[in-house]
Amino acid sequence: MPTPATYSDTRPEAPADAKTLPARFYTDPAIFLRERERIHRAMWTAVCRSEELPNAGSYRLVEVAGDSLIVLRDADGTARAHHNVCRHRGTRLLEEDAGCLPGAVSCPYHAWTYGLDGALCSAPHMERAPGFDPADYPLVSADCGEWGGLVFCRVTRGGESLAGQLGAAAERLAPWGLESLTSVRSIEYDLRANWKLVLQNFSECLHCPVIHPQLHRISHYLSGENYPVTPGTVGSAMDLADGAETLTADGRRVAPPLPGVGPEDRRRVLYFVLLPNLLLCLHPDYAVTGRLEPLAAARTRIRCDWLFAPESAAAPGFDPAPAVEFWDTTNRQDWRVCESAQAGIASSAYRPGPYSNREDQLWEIDRLILDRLS
Repeated sequence: MPTPATYSDTRPEAPADAKTLPARFYTDPAIFLRERERIHRAMWTAVCRSEELPNAGSYRLVEVAGDSLIVLRDADGTARAHHNVCRHRGTRLLEEDAGCLPGAVSCPYHAWTYGLDGALCSAPHMERAPGFDPADYPLVSADCGEWGGLVFCRVTRGGESLAGQLGAAAERLAPWGLESLTSVRSIEYDLRANWKLVLQNFSECLHCPVIHPQLHRISHYLSGENYPVTPGTVGSAMDLADGAETLTADGRRVAPPLPGVGPEDRRRVLYFVLLPNLLLCLHPDYAVTGRLEPLAAARTRIRCDWLFAPESAAAPGFDPAPAVEFWDTTNRQDWRVCESAQAGIASSAYRPGPYSNREDQLWEIDRLILDRLS
């Protein structure tokens, strides 16, 4: 492995007042509710994989900032998102987490029925209600779009497009062809930690020699570069050590390199946060996504998917276990330290501490969060 002296310290100087946020930003339920409104409802949020909606009528129930949404594929193949609320008396329309609808959604209470596009098709016993017009009562919908093999929703409608929120990151990530990859394994984690601690932990590797010795052996914690931060993305790249092909316990690939990944990107791993809730780890031969669902000020659910090219996943003898086990171990190490940070921040002894110049992406994340909340 290269020695630390190989790597230059090119990070910007830390601002004089660059300190961690006050405890209330990680512990206060009122701030958590404000984040729900101004961040998680107002930004495009990754909610499921596109391949989970394979056919017309395929649906999944997802929750975004406390709202239950029916995310489905309509007859034209377009992904749509409707609030899981009947326009008659507010009943939940669906209870099963996933399924396939027969061309319509029917309320289990009074049988109001809606097309996949959300239009009200049938409202029994409303024929003589004065002034009633079915056109006035479609399902309340959320913005919905697809990118990189994922479905994104935005509860607060209008504003910047999904492409606008992704910005230059979409072009930088294009070589991995995320929209063409398939999930071969998913694991769900439940953390006793604030969602922002997960983003911050993901965005620096100063902890790697201590917390992730297996990662540090094949990708030095001082290597790589940070990409310019945008209002919707935070990203970086880290080098693979000499002789390493990817991130697995022995550094050997578990599949051929992804076809769009060029020689330079075959020597490193990219890490991107697509705010507010998506983590991306992009390797030469596979990708891992982590989709966050903030549940409370000190609780976050995370679903991770391991993605490979379909032809690799179908090849005889294909075994993703080395990649899955490597990141499952790394994830659990990260989640444990995030929970420890949450517990410490909740102490009366906690005071905001100073950032170093190599934690520049952390103070940028803080700035982006504060800009949204102010």
